[in-house]
Amino acid sequence: MLVPLVAALDFLDPAKVISTFGTIGILAVVFAETGLLIGFFLPGDSLLFTAGLLCATGTSAALHLELGIVVPGVIVAAILGAQVGYLIGRRAGPALFRREDSRLFKRQYVDRAEEFFRKGGIRAVVLARFVPIVRTFLNPAAGISRMPARQFVIANVIGGVLWGGGVTMAGYLLGDVPFVKDHLELVILGIVGLSLLPVAFEVLKNRRERSAVA
Repeated sequence: MLVPLVAALDFLDPAKVISTFGTIGILAVVFAETGLLIGFFLPGDSLLFTAGLLCATGTSAALHLELGIVVPGVIVAAILGAQVGYLIGRRAGPALFRREDSRLFKRQYVDRAEEFFRKGGIRAVVLARFVPIVRTFLNPAAGISRMPARQFVIANVIGGVLWGGGVTMAGYLLGDVPFVKDHLELVILGIVGLSLLPVAFEVLKNRRERSAVA
């Protein structure tokens, strides 16, 4: 029981992911979080921000990434991942709603994403990039709702550039701040903590709802 838990925590640590798998690991996580339904728990925001920080640390740092490779790669991975999620929704939409809850899947995630989509349409596809969990399930929700492919592609590209490029560049620009340079590990821990808050909020909300029903 302890070994799987430790492995899971390591995979939620952006610095650990990057140090182990490098740029390929970043791209794989971004693709999975935006395209595969089991990727909702992955550290998308904190991973991108940390990648940006490590791009700004200088070539002398023990762990350094190339901004010119990371940013375009992240944008492409984010766009392709979301497109896969959309296709999953188009082709397997009804099956998603019939699927029973499990440890890694909750129907309410899909319900929440579909509601988010209905209220925002094209804008929702762009904004969902910045909302953990929602960004994983909204793309299939768009496919289930039969959003026109052309509209989705446009919104997907815009969202992929703003989220993938924007969050990474934010980390890169802050990486030149002296405090960030001198306390890089502390900053990364803080980012991880902030990125996990929405997930923790969802867990607490679900427990309260179950308690209220009981």
